Amino acid sequence: MTIHKEGTGTILATAIFLAVLNGAIIYFFPDNELVRKIAVIFSVLFSLIILQFFRVPKRVTVQNPKQIIAPADGKVVVIEEVEEPEYFKGRRRQVSIFMSPVNVHINFNPLSGIVSFFKYHPGKFLVAWHPKASTENERTTIVVKHENGTEVMFRQIAGALARRICWYVKEGQAVEQGSEFGFIKFGSRVDIFLPLDAKILVNLEDKPIGGETVIAELA
Repeated sequence: MTIHKEGTGTILATAIFLAVLNGAIIYFFPDNELVRKIAVIFSVLFSLIILQFFRVPKRVTVQNPKQIIAPADGKVVVIEEVEEPEYFKGRRRQVSIFMSPVNVHINFNPLSGIVSFFKYHPGKFLVAWHPKASTENERTTIVVKHENGTEVMFRQIAGALARRICWYVKEGQAVEQGSEFGFIKFGSRVDIFLPLDAKILVNLEDKPIGGETVIAELA
């Protein structure tokens, strides 16, 4: 299993915590076999959860300039027409994908092009499915302009547990569909804002695969 670079610090901290925990249990409960077994089982399960969270999956992106691919693993929780006030200042089709703590949290570029806008917003840590999370939580806003002139905006949004958003893009940078643009730790959400004439190819409750599932087609 390949581990993502963002997991190095967390995995090290987890190993130290579990070592201290098990050392304390051995010291304070030297004759209690049941407590020691419970501690070992907990340590193994917790370690596996952390490792699977930071795993790097193998994804194959079939690049297509007319298609928008899922920027993250998770569940589609929003499909609606909204007013987008930050960049477009007009109506857009929004698709939101919620990532639970058991999902891979790598974020994938949904299309190829040039990053025409980027901004980081400090903010709150409301639960990721809260209606105000898109505008009040810690988040990034990224706009990519395709060579045909179409611009698509997407946001990384922190949740109640996700308190670190990582991004690997900046304005003026060329990005490739399916490559990584960021990572969010421990539960979060990604919103995509598409032109009104885009054809949405997913439904609510669908579970797209980041970097592979086509979620929309551009006109």
